[in-house]
Amino acid sequence: MSTIMANGISDEEILARLRQVLHDTFEIDPARVTTSAHLFTDLELDSIDAVDLAIQVQDMTGTRIKPEDFKSVRTVSDVVDTVKALLDR
Repeated sequence: MSTIMANGISDEEILARLRQVLHDTFEIDPARVTTSAHLFTDLELDSIDAVDLAIQVQDMTGTRIKPEDFKSVRTVSDVVDTVKALLDR
């Protein structure tokens, strides 16, 4: 997986990338990955999956995620916001 480098990346581009990651890593149908989808209830991820997702986001952004940066992530929209925040650092 290549690292996202451009800071001008759109939410839609991040969402498309997340759909691919969630499909490749957890075999989640990309159609289920909407901004309002809850990671744990809608996409059925567990805490171990959340750690794996955080690692995937680190790989995507090339930036280390502090546990507190990912602690409040509950929805796909939260993940998009976290990726944008990491890219803006």
